Amino acid sequence: MPVKQAEFLVSNSDPALCPPPNRPEYAFIGRSNVGKSSLINMLTSRTTLAKISGKPGKTQLINHFLIDKSWYLVDLPGYGYAQVSKTEREKFATLIDGYLTSRPNLLCIFVLVDARIEPQKRDLDFMSNLGERGLPFVIVFTKTEKLSGPKLQATIDTYRTTLLEEWEEAPQFFITSAITSAGREEILSFIRPLNEAYIKGKK
Repeated sequence: MPVKQAEFLVSNSDPALCPPPNRPEYAFIGRSNVGKSSLINMLTSRTTLAKISGKPGKTQLINHFLIDKSWYLVDLPGYGYAQVSKTEREKFATLIDGYLTSRPNLLCIFVLVDARIEPQKRDLDFMSNLGERGLPFVIVFTKTEKLSGPKLQATIDTYRTTLLEEWEEAPQFFITSAITSAGREEILSFIRPLNEAYIKGKK
């Protein structure tokens, strides 16, 4: 399911001002500097759809993109960015929480984690919060081109073991690379049947 068309719609700081929830929607979120913008550009086969910055924490608004005139891709602010004030972090947390709990068309949240780094408390806490609220999510390992096969597998195994300490079943995960385009087809193939089911349910 290649992306044929991708267009930016709107950025805002108020979930109430997001586009009408009349299409299936998927949110992408992760700690700052996880490679979120690069991943979005890779998935959509665009080089500048999502703005890439050398400065972590650049995304500070809810960014909606319309994909193939049929579904929304949402770029959310990163969490856990230390170089902003506590007030700013709390503002972002409130913005993210307000968005995640107000979109009835939000079918899945893609939680991005850097494959080079061991499980981080902020990531695990965020996932636990999603689970407690019954919000569907999957894990996306980014920057995997920087790891050898054994090291990548070790990272995945560590995550799975850590999550299973609290979860009955580990969430689904995807292995991606914005450099090699790994994971593009897998993620888009995951989205396609969800879109079809959503549309069917609306008829």
